[in-house]
Amino acid sequence: MSLISVKNLSRVFDVSKPWLNRMIERREKAFLTAVSDVDFDVAERTTYGLVGESGSGKSTIGRMLVGLLTPSNGTVEIEGVNLATETDAAKVDAVRSDIQMIFQDPYASLNPRWRVRDIIVEPVVARGGDATGLAEKLLEQVGLSPLDAGKFPHEFSGGQRQRICIARALSSEPKLIVCDEPTSALDVSVQAQVLNLMSDLKDNFGLTYVLISHDLTVVRHMSDQIGVLYLGRLVEEAAPDALFTDAKHPYTQMLLEAAPQMDGFGREAALPEGEIPDPINPPPGCAFHPRCPIATDRCKKERPEMRQLGETRVACHLAQV
Repeated sequence: MSLISVKNLSRVFDVSKPWLNRMIERREKAFLTAVSDVDFDVAERTTYGLVGESGSGKSTIGRMLVGLLTPSNGTVEIEGVNLATETDAAKVDAVRSDIQMIFQDPYASLNPRWRVRDIIVEPVVARGGDATGLAEKLLEQVGLSPLDAGKFPHEFSGGQRQRICIARALSSEPKLIVCDEPTSALDVSVQAQVLNLMSDLKDNFGLTYVLISHDLTVVRHMSDQIGVLYLGRLVEEAAPDALFTDAKHPYTQMLLEAAPQMDGFGREAALPEGEIPDPINPPPGCAFHPRCPIATDRCKKERPEMRQLGETRVACHLAQV
C-alpha cells in the first residue's frame, strides 16, 4: 500500500526583479522551474531515495511532501489526503501529525536558546499532549544519555545534534520522515553511526523514509527504491541493485561512473561533461541532451516520457532493456 502518491508534481518560483527594475531594464518576468512533472509512489515502511546534482529539485520535493511548499501543479497525497486542497481540517491535522522532517544542518535546525528537553517534546506539547519523561526516553533510544535533556545544543557535537533532531522527529510518533541530506554535514565515521541508527529505528517503529541525498553510497545502503532527478525531472527509478548494476539513463550512468568506488584504485573514470542547464531557461526536449553523449535530433525536440523497461522506469528515448 502506498503511503505517498505524487502525480505530475511541479513547482515554479517567480525570480523576477522588482517591477521598477524590470520597467527600466525592459525585462520580462523570470520564472524558475524547480520541479517538473514528477510522478512516484512510496510504499509504507520502505525508504525511497532521491538523488541528483545540486539544483535538481530534491529539497524542493521534500518541502512539498511535508507541506512547507505548495505545488504549482500536480498533487501530493499522503495517506490518501491532498494537504494542499483538502477542506476537512480534521483530516489534514491527522495527516500532518504523521509527518516529520530531518534537516541537513543539525545545528541550524535546533533552537540555541532552548534546552534539549524542550526541543524534543515541542511537537507533542504544541498539540497538547503529555510529554512527561518523553525526552529522556527518546534520548536513550537514539544513543544519548537521559541527562543530556537539560543541556543546550551548543554542548554537543554534530553527530549528537543530529541524533537530537532524530529524537525530536520521533516524539510525535510519525509514520513518515523526510530526511533532507541528514548526514552530509557529518564526518564519515559519524555518518555510518547515524545511518545505522536510522535503519534500526525504521524497523523498530515501522517508519517510512524519503531520503534526499547526493551521496550514492548512502542511498544504495538505505533505500528500497531510488529516483534519479535531473533539472527537476525524474529520469530514472529502480531498486538499488537494478540501478547500480544496469542503469538505463545516460545521466544515471554518468553519476555512477563519477562516484568513488572501494575497488576502483587506479581506474580512469571519465569526468562528467558540461554544467547543469539554467532552470530559468531549460533546454527543449530532453533536459539532459546538451550533456548526453548519445543524444539524437529527437532528444533535442521531444521530451521523453517515463516508461517501464523491465524493473526500471526511465525517461529516455534511447534506453533499451
